[in-house]
Formats: sequence, structure tokens, C-alpha cells
Amino acid sequence: MSSVSAAIAHALKPVAPQIFGLMGNGNAHFLDAAIRAGFDYTAVRHESAAVSAADAYFRISNQLAIATTTYGAGYTNAVTALAEAAAARTPLLFVTGDAPSTGLRGWDVDQAAIDAGVRAPRYVVDRQTPGSTALQAAAHALREQAPVVLAIPYDLAAAECAGEELPDFASLACLPPKPRLEPAALQQIATKLNASKRTHILYGRGAIDAAEQLKELAQKLDATTSGTLLARDLLDYEFDLGITGGFSTESNAGIIAQADTVLVLGASLNQFTTRFGELINESATLIQIDLGPAATNSRVDCFATADAQSAARDLLDAVQLAESSWCSGLDLSDLRSRPAGDEKAEDGLLDPRRVASELEKILPADRVLVQDGGHFIGWGPMYWSTTGARSLACVGTAYQSIGLGIASMVGAGAAAEGRTVVLAAGDGGFLMGLADLESIIRTIDSGVIVIYNDSAYGAEVHQYGSIGLHEDPMLIPTVDFAGIARSMGATGVRVEELADLAGVRQWVADGARGVCLVDARISARVRAPYMEEVLAANKKAAAALALQSD
Repeated sequence: MSSVSAAIAHALKPVAPQIFGLMGNGNAHFLDAAIRAGFDYTAVRHESAAVSAADAYFRISNQLAIATTTYGAGYTNAVTALAEAAAARTPLLFVTGDAPSTGLRGWDVDQAAIDAGVRAPRYVVDRQTPGSTALQAAAHALREQAPVVLAIPYDLAAAECAGEELPDFASLACLPPKPRLEPAALQQIATKLNASKRTHILYGRGAIDAAEQLKELAQKLDATTSGTLLARDLLDYEFDLGITGGFSTESNAGIIAQADTVLVLGASLNQFTTRFGELINESATLIQIDLGPAATNSRVDCFATADAQSAARDLLDAVQLAESSWCSGLDLSDLRSRPAGDEKAEDGLLDPRRVASELEKILPADRVLVQDGGHFIGWGPMYWSTTGARSLACVGTAYQSIGLGIASMVGAGAAAEGRTVVLAAGDGGFLMGLADLESIIRTIDSGVIVIYNDSAYGAEVHQYGSIGLHEDPMLIPTVDFAGIARSMGATGVRVEELADLAGVRQWVADGARGVCLVDARISARVRAPYMEEVLAANKKAAAALALQSD
């Protein structure tokens, strides 16, 4: 005889041996069984961190991880992170305690209803087949690319269960055949590409496994390429323009605007990807190929449902070798340069662009970037290089949250394989995730935390303070994050002058071991280019609404 929790741990160990969690009444027996079974367990200090860490672990490693919390308050504390994983379509398994099988107690909440509300599939174990249910839940997560909840009723966690014959996980997780382009769609798209004189291929996270085929297709079509933020550095290709959309350089955007045909593979065409509609020339033919059932932008002229890798492979055989020489005539000399910024802004505080530019020269080159949400997203990932695909994770942006990205550093650290993990955060979001600074310092072998400390919720200052809303609710008293880091055993460097970055240089020179927190006192008055586009789009929409009212 074995317990329900032991059966779950036994079943999951071969398929998801990495656990991030916080113990409570509802998952105590599961964690006991998991640790005895040899799982790699990382304790976090807030329940939301368990899910955020598992989320980032998958994004960097492409391997399934387990998050675990207790029922009730432990579960609800993790719901925002669960909603983010669902919105981002990140596979993970959330093992959580739940109300007893006999029904809700006075302090229980309807976790099933909440799971449904955030679009997280749910499995509940019983005494007969707990291991099989656990494997089915894990397989669902991988097969459908989604976070899945595995609920353990409180009265069953330590209950005895009989032995069961476990199903074959590989068959459970077996993906259905990836959809290929229908012959008619293939012919239609190939015809449009063959007629193009200036083709651009825009790829996203859904095309990460298609790098080889994308490069060959671009070469055959004499096409330029660019990627979304989450697919940056995917292609080693002479005419790859770098990050596209709201985070592109002006030179990048200017070249894309010249294209007469844009082929979008594995990317959604949201407002940031399209620069609020300004990225792609109105006269250009826009083709989108994605796994979804329909185009994600009304501007799309031709849409087809297909896997990016198979579509690129089929198009390689269907298109003709381009006769144009568009790419060779382009000036790419200033393609990826961004304004380095001044040392100080008008208010006497550091220019965040300059801080990011200087750190790019200092930080270890072999790095993974993790990013919290906030206005400062326009600095770190835009100025800092990475080490190829799956080297950047932005946990929180799919659900438009701040604070979740802090604990994602814990998950990225477990997946980094010796690389330095670099976290970009704002002071507001970092205060939300402050409990897990301890988790970061305890678990990260080599990590840098850069806090763009503007004593404010920067996005709100730029988006709403700029139109006259009172800024008092947007401001935060200046916090000494470097001092907090030092009190917890990390290296803390307060940067008020560029010369203060010498402390970071010394940390790198000493071997870049442990965690170095960079408390950069930046100006809140320097606005990121993507925010300028947000404000311009809002102004345009307001003007259109006013015109309709008239």
C-alpha cells in the first residue's frame, strides 16, 4: 500500500522532476513524498513565486516543471501567476491542496470555479488512480501548451491507495500531427511570395523550432527577417533586423516599411508587434501562418493554419528563387544602434538608456535575461544581448502584471546551465516580489538584478501623469534596495553616478558568483520609445472618438 501523495510523486518523477513550492497543510504530504523520491525542490517565499518560477523554467529550458502550494490562501495567492501562464500558454503542472472530497469547509473557496475563470484545465485525484491522473494532467499540459492544475483533496493526501498500473506517458503526451498548409493555401501563399520584390519575414515564439527552415526560406526569397521580443536572436542571418515592432530601432522599422509582402510565422499581430499599425506599409500584402484558427489582426490579407516549421519547409519547396536583390542594397550599418543617452537627465538623475548601455559592456556575455513588467521594459532587453533562442523570458507581460517577473529569476536560474541570469525590474514590481529576493540569493549561482529605481510606477507616470492625472498615487518613496540586498548576503551596488558601476565591474572581475543587485537611481522623465507609440495611439483613438461624437 502507498499513500495518494506518494503515488503522485512516483508517477511524476520521470516526467517533471523540478519542483518550485511553498509548504502548507494542503501539500505537506505531497512535498514529503516528492523529496523522498528525489525531486529537485526549490522553496520560495510567496506562493505566486512557485508558479512564476515554474513558468520561467519552461520558457528557458523547454522542460515541464511543477509548482506547488497549499489550498485556500496558498492557492489564491498563486492565481495571478496562474492567469499569466494561461495567457502566455506556458505548460506547467500546478499541484495544489484542495477542499476535502466531502465538500467545502468554512474557510475553503471554490477553486474549481477559479481554475475555470483563469482558463486553467483541472484534474482532481482520487484514491483509486492518483498516479494515472497525475500523468494525464502532465500530459495535458504538454500536449495543449497550458498550465494544468492537479488538485489533491485534503482528506486524501495521506490516504492509502492500492497499486495501479500507470499508463504510458509518451502515448498520453503524444502531440497530434502538426497541421500543415493545405495545398490550396500553399499555392496561394507561394504565388504571392513569388510575385514579391521586397519580402520580409516576421517570426515569433511559435517559430523557435523552425530557425533552420526560416533562414533557408529567407535566403531563397532574398527576404529580410525580424523577430518578436520573445523570439529575439533566433536567426544567425546576415539580413536579420533584430527585434521587431514597438521595440525595434527606427532603422529596423524603416526597412520593414519598404516591404511589399510581409510573411508572419508563429507570431501574433498585436498592437506592440505592429507598432500600433504603423510597422507594415498599408499597400503591403500581409500573410499570417499560425496554429490558431483565424488571423489575429484585421489587416491580414491571407491567413492559413499551420505549424511554422512545416509551413516553412513546404514553402521552401514551393517558392521560386528570387530574382530581386533587395537585401544586398540595404544599408544595415546603423541597424541595431539605440540612443546611448546622456549621463544625467534634466532632473539630475541617471538616464536609464545610458545605464542600460553601460551595463551591456559590463555584464557577463553568457547570459539569460528575465524581465518583469513595467515601463523599464524599454531599456534592459532593448540594450542587452542574449545567447540565442530561449534566453529571454518576460513573465507577467501576457497578463499585463508587474511583480511576477521577480521570482521568474528563480526558475530561470534552475534552467540556466551555468549562464548568468540577469533580471530587469522596476522598484514598484520589485517591492511586490521582495519576499523572493531571499529565494534568488539562496539559489542563483550567478545573477544580476538591475532595478530601474525611479521612485514611481513609471508606466503610469508616462501614460497617465502625462495627460494631467494626479501623480501622487503613482509615486513610491525611494527605497535602498542595495542596502536590503547586502543585509541578505548579496552584493549591493547603489548607482547614482556612472562611476558607481565600478562596483559591478569588480563583481564580474571577481568571478561573477552569487547575486549582485544594481540599484540604479534613474530619472522618471525619460520616456521609452514604445511608450511614445502607446501615447500617440491613445491620442489618435481619442481624436477618432471625438470625431464620431461630433
